[in-house]
Amino acid sequence: MPKGMFVDTSICTGCKACQVACKEWNALPHEPGHFRFDPVEKRPVAVNFTGDSYDNTGALGATDWRRVRFIEQFSEDRSRGRWLFSSDSCKHCNDAGCLNACPTGAIVRTGLGNVFIRQDVCIGCKYCIPSCPYGVISLSEGTGTVFKCTLCNDRIHNGLGTACAKACPTGSISFGEVAELRKAADARLAKLKGLGYGEANIYGYKEAGSLNVFYLFLDRPQVYGQPEAVTVPQQRLPVSSAVAIAGALALGGAALVSFRERGSREKDEEVKR
Repeated sequence: MPKGMFVDTSICTGCKACQVACKEWNALPHEPGHFRFDPVEKRPVAVNFTGDSYDNTGALGATDWRRVRFIEQFSEDRSRGRWLFSSDSCKHCNDAGCLNACPTGAIVRTGLGNVFIRQDVCIGCKYCIPSCPYGVISLSEGTGTVFKCTLCNDRIHNGLGTACAKACPTGSISFGEVAELRKAADARLAKLKGLGYGEANIYGYKEAGSLNVFYLFLDRPQVYGQPEAVTVPQQRLPVSSAVAIAGALALGGAALVSFRERGSREKDEEVKR
């Protein structure tokens, strides 16, 4: 049975315990571009002030496998407002564009459904980067290979849950079998609808062949920075192929007509001579 995570953003408090747990368990260093070495203090100092609320990463990266998004929604006079939070990471798509694009077989799906990058096989060609509709994969300048969340591959294959889910103090991130997580998500959605959250929705049942890491949002997915019309590049292949074949047939037909007309003109000229 595939494993995954259900992220209930309605009870996320933005504490970032998940970010810290991810960094710690996977021994991820700081993102190099977020710091510079101060010659006076003789230590790295942070320079990545995104200016976007309390979001300290700004994006997922080779060493930032998890990002807590902060979304502020206020009326113009700021008399009314709310904060939305979402702990974002790789979705482990069932139709994974990164896996489809990898020419070396470095990106694989394990028996538990997670998409995993084999660092000893990756050649850093970067084909997978534009193939991910979520901008999850990044190249490490240090190793020349690509990285992303592994769904704690080492933990889950030893009977443990993911580090982020283990650290989440509110239960916003749940790890388990996808089928069971979906039942919990559907029940939670029904409860929220009953409480008047009309915009609440589940994100991940139909996108990219369905996502093994899926979300409950209180607003449209776009508000949380997620694409509403997900296109995995390889899904366009049948349409592109059909267009290419049609174009080739049209060109062939035009060439044949031109060849026949040329032959007719040459015969007419021979008759006239």
